[in-house]
Amino acid sequence: MRRALTGEGGMTPPSHDDLLGTAVALDGQGACIAEARHLTAGFLTRMRAKHGVAVSQRAVEVTQLVVSELVTNAQKYAAGPILLDLRITGDLVQVQVWDSDPVLPVARAADADRVGQHGLEIVMALCQGFEAIREPVGKRLTARLTLVDEQPGSGTRGSR
Repeated sequence: MRRALTGEGGMTPPSHDDLLGTAVALDGQGACIAEARHLTAGFLTRMRAKHGVAVSQRAVEVTQLVVSELVTNAQKYAAGPILLDLRITGDLVQVQVWDSDPVLPVARAADADRVGQHGLEIVMALCQGFEAIREPVGKRLTARLTLVDEQPGSGTRGSR
């Protein structure tokens, strides 16, 4: 179950800043990980189609993976709702995930023999920026990912 908070389909009229962002509350149960991935793909596809934002297909897929990893951890370690906020900032998409657990995640050393618990390693490898901040209640994780791919041999960035 989700509830849009602002922006597209939101509960309040969007401001100029909200036009390139959306936020939803997920219940932290069952299919919320798949729902978060679906919402992310839909948001980035709409940004490309309706607002002319350059978004490569790879960026959509990588952002879905990052959202999936962050929401999975929130669902696994925190009780209650999860807030997902997506924003376009320049040539990046900013993904914020809030949950009620105040413990900040720590990336573990790479270990090919370890089964599982590679999510934060994956997120940090894919992002241009990552931060974890303790909030008065819970924590907020922020990942920033590029929206366009480097074009091989050209030294320029473009979208597909």
